[in-house]
Amino acid sequence: MEVHGDGAGNSTRPRKVIDEENSAVEIPETAHQISSDSWFQVGFVLTTGINSAYVLGYSGTIMVPLGWIPGVLGLIIATAISLYANSLIAELHEFGGRRHIRYRDLAGFIYGRKAYCLTWGLQYVNLFMINTGYIILAGSALKAVYALFSDDHVMKLPYFIAISGFVCALFAMSIPHLSALRLWLGVSTVFSLIYIVVAFVLSVKDGIEAPARDYSIPGTTRSKIFTTIGASANLVFAFNTGMLPEIQATIKQPVVSNMMKSLYFQFSAGVLPMYAVTFIGYWAYGSSTSTYLLSSVNGPVWVKALANISAFLQTVIALHIFASPMYEYLDTKYGIIGSPFSIRNLSFRVGVRGGYLTINTLVAALLPFLGDFMSLTGAISTFPLTFILANHMYLKAKKNKLTSLQKLWHWFNVCFFGLMSIAAAVSALRLIAVDSKTYHVFADL
Repeated sequence: MEVHGDGAGNSTRPRKVIDEENSAVEIPETAHQISSDSWFQVGFVLTTGINSAYVLGYSGTIMVPLGWIPGVLGLIIATAISLYANSLIAELHEFGGRRHIRYRDLAGFIYGRKAYCLTWGLQYVNLFMINTGYIILAGSALKAVYALFSDDHVMKLPYFIAISGFVCALFAMSIPHLSALRLWLGVSTVFSLIYIVVAFVLSVKDGIEAPARDYSIPGTTRSKIFTTIGASANLVFAFNTGMLPEIQATIKQPVVSNMMKSLYFQFSAGVLPMYAVTFIGYWAYGSSTSTYLLSSVNGPVWVKALANISAFLQTVIALHIFASPMYEYLDTKYGIIGSPFSIRNLSFRVGVRGGYLTINTLVAALLPFLGDFMSLTGAISTFPLTFILANHMYLKAKKNKLTSLQKLWHWFNVCFFGLMSIAAAVSALRLIAVDSKTYHVFADL
């Protein structure tokens, strides 16, 4: 799909792309800004996703179920294969002489309408669950601040989740599209560094002062199998957005080479802080590591409060990135163009984005099981979108240019990650079933 206009998406006329089987897929132009961002800004968008407050849970959700050697190797391997899979999708952005600014557009162009609809469904389930997880994280951070200064337990986690959802909605109403984040990406980076540095330093202090830790993988043999599979899904979730074409749509020409620069920036600068806080948290606390690392560390109250407030605020910014495809769809469908702060456009964002985040917030308050959530997200959406579909689309698009060995490699990836996706989904559902016996709806975790 060629995208024309002034870069602000001033046309919402639907156009049709005909796939190889002659089934029509309507591809609307976008109401959001495209082709306007430098590769450096897009790199920060990607890095913001990697170093969100989710990193404060990886010690507990990845290292504890896997242990030292599998955990470290798993993170390194996941980094490499995620960069590889994302590069495959990035290379297809202008496949067929058209620019595909949405994941579903690319899938529809290659496969047809059924794949277009299936990809759309998978992606929005993925992004909805990620957004729900962000609201849980934000609520947990606020509750941690409250617990530092009060022990009356009057305020419960669902209350803080509701507050977080309201703040996220206010931010969503103020930022019209993904490219408009600009300055906020720098603010997000500062917040990320605050909670990562605090978690790292206080964990080192606790680790030095603590007695010998237990690094054994907890649970029975049967439970270890399921938690290991679930942790593998968390590894995938840690590095992937499930919305790479939508992010790539904002980048300036040449889009493929610039996107590759952004990806290399993400995986060179972005993963080091994540590695540091994940490994040091597990080293300091072993198998007793909390799924929210700042809940484990000891230190001055004001320092922990600052770190938790930073985690809360950074989460509000990061959520906006993963909610932007939904906002783009709605704004485009209803022709929200022109000044973002006109009465019509502002009232539309208040009603529609506020309603969407209200649903996210309600689900977050009902089921605040963060580890379970991450596993299920990785299983049912991130695996298929990032690895299965990426490899198969590349096979389909480049079939005449690949050697037999290259084709075999991509088919191996499709089959392997397909099996992993099924196994991870079963594991996550089992974990949810087990936790549902322990926790109730609107639980105060």
